[in-house]
Amino acid sequence: MSISTKQTISQTSFLENYLKVRALTNELCEPLQPEDFVVQPVVDVSPPKWHLAHTTWFFENFILKPNMADYQVFDKDYHFLFNSYYETEGDRWIRSERGVLSRPWVKEIMAYRAYVDEHMKQYLADGQVISDHILEVLTMGLNHEQQHQELLVYDLKHILGINPLFPAYKSFQSQEIQPNLEEKFLEVEEGVYTIGYQGKDFSFDNEKGVHKVFLHRYRIQDRLITNGEFMEFIEAGGYRDFNHWLMEGFEWVKKENIRAPFYWLKQDGAWKHYTLAGLEDINPNDPVSHVSFYEADAFAKWKGKRLPTEFEWEVACKMHEPEIPETANFVDERNFRPMPRQGRNTQFYGDVWEWTNSAYLAYPFYEKPEGALGEYNGKFMINTMVLKGGSYATSRNHIRPTYRNFFHPHLRWQFTGIRLAENF
Repeated sequence: MSISTKQTISQTSFLENYLKVRALTNELCEPLQPEDFVVQPVVDVSPPKWHLAHTTWFFENFILKPNMADYQVFDKDYHFLFNSYYETEGDRWIRSERGVLSRPWVKEIMAYRAYVDEHMKQYLADGQVISDHILEVLTMGLNHEQQHQELLVYDLKHILGINPLFPAYKSFQSQEIQPNLEEKFLEVEEGVYTIGYQGKDFSFDNEKGVHKVFLHRYRIQDRLITNGEFMEFIEAGGYRDFNHWLMEGFEWVKKENIRAPFYWLKQDGAWKHYTLAGLEDINPNDPVSHVSFYEADAFAKWKGKRLPTEFEWEVACKMHEPEIPETANFVDERNFRPMPRQGRNTQFYGDVWEWTNSAYLAYPFYEKPEGALGEYNGKFMINTMVLKGGSYATSRNHIRPTYRNFFHPHLRWQFTGIRLAENF
């Protein structure tokens, strides 16, 4: 097969993937009303309109502008408005003020997406040979948009969930699942294990720098902690007993008056929580979600156990469930909520991201890429903790055992849960 034939097949595949990823972003916004698109209740949340524009800016700025002959930008002001954090690309609108941008209108942002999509279709379908480097940037762009799809779901839930009317994002058909909540632990023997991505498909730079780690013998729970189990922690006074908490975490609990996971409230003596289908009774069999690292760590200590390190999590996942099971709960299933465990599924994939007891740091041999895309991960390797496994807002083809997510330890609007570990 000639190089040009390989390129043509590759470009055709990229175009199909590009259109599929872009369509999902639009689909996620379909239930929203115009007023929903501009709301920014806290600095961590970006308005849905901004996500739509920024992901489009990525392809315009990194693919079309430098590579497509005679390309004309849709609007010169968008480069300033919708750059996120790329210092290499110049000045940008401040993150905390994204919600004040009532203009450009949503319909103008959708026209921007359509404009860039049309030029991307021309660029990928006109028969020219595209370099491997550009295809790599395009692949990064698709994975970047999938990350923003997940952030978009976090953000729209926050926007709707703090509304006292508790409006539903959309209604969902309920599923009757007989959960397997037997408490078992998966054993991993002492030894030296390889950490990091070693395949030939796409991975982020923070997964590279393959290296060895020594792990003592340990056990890791074969499922996620449930709402019912976390309720026991609450009722036992877990939020009031400083013995379970890191000092910084307990100060956070007192200052913010934290008494339950985010979106939880008690009505008439019963626990309820906001879901993307509106306010509902809490299903005790669902995995607990919207807990901070501090809460996850305190719960683990209350149980007499601990959180796994990211290395323990990765090794156990590769050993006990190396392939994603059909029953894993991702955005592909459109459940838009964590689901009770089915059968022997260990829940390493999907449902909720799992806090680990590992700081987000560079692996040995980590090399920062050159240019703007070198800002993607490396400069955030400070004051955050690693999470593993994906959530119900993650795309199935986006996750892998080596994937390293990261958030600050106090944050709770993202879909985060708990898995326990212990030495034995």
